[in-house]
Amino acid sequence: MTFDSHRRLLLAATLAAPLAARAQRAPAEGTDYRLVVPPQPVETGNKIEVLEFFQYGCPHCYAFNPELEAWRKKLAADVEYRRVHVNWDASTANHTKLYYALEQLGRANDVHDKVFAAIHVNKKRMLDANEIADLVAANGIDRKQWLEVFNSFSIATRANRAMQTWRAYKIDGTPALAVDGKFVTAPSMVGSRAGALAVMDFLIQRARAERRK
Repeated sequence: MTFDSHRRLLLAATLAAPLAARAQRAPAEGTDYRLVVPPQPVETGNKIEVLEFFQYGCPHCYAFNPELEAWRKKLAADVEYRRVHVNWDASTANHTKLYYALEQLGRANDVHDKVFAAIHVNKKRMLDANEIADLVAANGIDRKQWLEVFNSFSIATRANRAMQTWRAYKIDGTPALAVDGKFVTAPSMVGSRAGALAVMDFLIQRARAERRK
C-alpha cells in the first residue's frame, strides 16, 4: 500500500466514524428530530399520521423521492401517510395547486413522479397553467376537467390549508417529515436520507407506544 493510499483509507475511516457512531445510538431529540410546539392535531383517527413536506421544485425532494416511496410502501397498517406541498411565496403557488388537483382527481400517486421528472430531468418550470395542463393531458387526464379542478375554489382552499399546516409545524426547509403531530425530522438534520428514514421508524414506534398509554 502506498503512502497516499494509506492516507485515503485513514481519511475515509475518519469521516465514516461519526456516521457509524450515530447509527449505533438511539436518535436524539434536538439533533435527529425536534418536538412540534405546540403539538398539532391529526386527521387520521386511530392511525399514526405521517406527513411529508415537499416541493416539486426542490432538488433534494426529487433525490429523496425514490427512497421515500420504497419506505412508504412498507409502512404498517396503523400508519397513514399524507403529503403537504410547500411554497414559500406566490411564485410557486401553482405547484401546490398542481399537487392537490392531482390528489383530488385520484392521480397523485401515478403522476407525482412525472411532475418531478418534468422539472428536474426535462428542465421545465411547470409554473404556467397551460404547461401544467399539457403534462396532465399527456398522462390521460381530460384537459377541460383538469382546468376546472385546478382553478376551483376547493383547490385554492386546500392550498391555503397546506400553507397553514407547514407554518404550524415551523417547516423552514424541504424535504421534512412529521409524525403524529408531535415530531419533525429531515435528512438535513440527521445527515443522510437513509438516516432520516431510520429516525422515522423510531418516531413511529414512539408514537405507537404513546398512543397505547
